[in-house]
Amino acid sequence: MRKKIIAGNWKMNKTPSEAVALINELKPLVANDEVDVVFCVPAISIIPAMEAAKGSNISIGTENMYFEESGAYTGEIAPNMLTDVGVKFVIIGHSERREYFAETDETVNKKVLKAFEHGITPIICCGETLTQREQGVTIDWIRQQIKIAFLNVTAEQAKTAVIAYEPIWAIGTGKTATSDQAEEVCAAIRGCIAEIYDDATAAEIRIQYGGSVNAGNAAELFAKADIDGGLVGGASLKPEFGNIVNYNK
Repeated sequence: MRKKIIAGNWKMNKTPSEAVALINELKPLVANDEVDVVFCVPAISIIPAMEAAKGSNISIGTENMYFEESGAYTGEIAPNMLTDVGVKFVIIGHSERREYFAETDETVNKKVLKAFEHGITPIICCGETLTQREQGVTIDWIRQQIKIAFLNVTAEQAKTAVIAYEPIWAIGTGKTATSDQAEEVCAAIRGCIAEIYDDATAAEIRIQYGGSVNAGNAAELFAKADIDGGLVGGASLKPEFGNIVNYNK
């Protein structure tokens, strides 16, 4: 049975000192060993967040990573910089990275391959716009994103990946896909992984739903057969995140 993974994407929020204060506040609230809890924090907060999370069930991840080892890439962060301080997870291909920073399916694939090379678990994001959903191309669009993201990824690597399905029209809007809509796409993602690899690989990979996840809808979403947790934005910055993590209590 797949263990649920609930990750907070802090985005561009919280100074390092504020990050420490928030982690100290949330530590007792997210103490649930039945799920994996990850905070993906801004790069400047990784080290203080690591220190603050010591002794808890919280893993610290980051929100982005470059696909080169080193070099003249001003402003980027290399994978070995992350592993050196103990980072285990990285969000790759979030819709905001695609929209504002020109990330493409191809650069997402490069980052995914580099993350695996360094033993970092990628949280690979995919999702459709409202126009794409209304035009009935959601599944086709998501399948394309997944197939390119996993190009040249081995089955053994794929089993350890996390995929986050985030309908773009539901991110930060207060709108949430219904649990049935979310399950339909997550099931299609699992089916796509089975096509690329096999049923065994598809059965192991964890698929999150993201997009205005909150304490009120988490239990219904996470009860679905193909939804293995959530990638949580705004609610991960509040005490409410504890209720999301403890959705099963």
